[in-house]
Amino acid sequence: MVDSDEDYIGSISEDEDDVDAHIVSASARPRRRKQHGGAEWEVSRTWESVVEGADGTISSTVEGLLEAGKRKRLLRDTTPLQRGIIRHLILVLDLSQSMSEKDLRPTRYLLALRYAQDFVIEFFEQNPISQLGLLGMKDGLAVRISDMSGNPTDHITALQALRLSDPKGLPSLQNALEMARGALFHTPSHGTREVLIIFGSLLSSDPGDIHQTLKSLVADQIRVSIVGLAAQVAICRELCAKTNGGDDTVYGVALNEQHFRELMMEVTIPPATYSYKQSSNALLMMGFPSRTVESFPSLCACHSKPSCGGYLCSRCGSKVCGLPAECPACGLTLILSTHLARSYHHLFPLINWVEVPWKRALHSSNCYSCGITFPPVPPPGQWETSEKQTKGMSVSSRYECSACKNHFCIDCDLFAHEIVHNCPGCQSNNLSVRSHRGG
Repeated sequence: MVDSDEDYIGSISEDEDDVDAHIVSASARPRRRKQHGGAEWEVSRTWESVVEGADGTISSTVEGLLEAGKRKRLLRDTTPLQRGIIRHLILVLDLSQSMSEKDLRPTRYLLALRYAQDFVIEFFEQNPISQLGLLGMKDGLAVRISDMSGNPTDHITALQALRLSDPKGLPSLQNALEMARGALFHTPSHGTREVLIIFGSLLSSDPGDIHQTLKSLVADQIRVSIVGLAAQVAICRELCAKTNGGDDTVYGVALNEQHFRELMMEVTIPPATYSYKQSSNALLMMGFPSRTVESFPSLCACHSKPSCGGYLCSRCGSKVCGLPAECPACGLTLILSTHLARSYHHLFPLINWVEVPWKRALHSSNCYSCGITFPPVPPPGQWETSEKQTKGMSVSSRYECSACKNHFCIDCDLFAHEIVHNCPGCQSNNLSVRSHRGG
């Protein structure tokens, strides 16, 4: 019984021996050896010596897969479209008992709350002059988590308070959509009206006909996007398709934790607007106030709390705590110039950089932006072999801007497209031209 856990090896024929030997070497199974008179196991990690990459180890293959994953996140449609950069979005969270399932770790409920906080931060990073509100679904009712606001701190605080409670009851899509429609009813026509629902159930406990609510959503031009955590539901697909002009790609079911996050973060990109009502509003009055610091505290118009610092409305002089905000007295939209600049990149996105083959990799040895050393160029006879083995990434680990023709690494490619939204090579060329003209 002591050695009963050893691997069983029976008598096999010569043909079977050849087949088994081939299978074991191809799959690189770990070999275990038990020392006599002891309980320690000596593990031989044969997978570490598997020749997969150009350097003779599996590390280059792992790095290639990571690079391909980063590259996949960047390859989006960069066609300039008219987008609604002033957005009004309601995030609806499923707080029913189905969110206590553990198919997503640690649970659907805790993971949804964590990703919701990340979504709030990313949403205001990409849409600084937009408004966001939070709702919940539990016990067949819709509950208000936080009011429509442009301050991410209020929403994150409300989400953190939900960790103290447990999911319970059944969700109600109709009640949540009706409450979201009421919250979006008074939003101005120059902004978009959107609803994002995190739905972890397979049913909805509605008090009436949800199709009547669907017709009201279409009439009010409210777009609904849904991220499912269980399986596809027919009414969810119908809601997304009819409120988005027949486009049902805004409805997705999460396959794993990473896919769940990706589906949520896709909503941070403003949707394209094709409505004549929205496109006809070409001009919008806004105020750009400067920060003021007072000697004695005074009440702000937004929270009625005493404070020394704040921003004075450009029209009526009322003080607000932070920006962006809407003046409580006169209704003027108050923002900073940096907020408008950060929203501008959605209208003219940075074009995707192209992959550099080995033939053109001889022109660069270091990344133009960070200066990291690129992999050395192999002999010409190995170019075709390496290009056939690599998919979804640049064989030379170089990515070229088609405008300035400079080469960058994958990390700089990710940073330029997701953070700064500008090409360092193009910006440096513009600065050099300006300095030359000025001199």
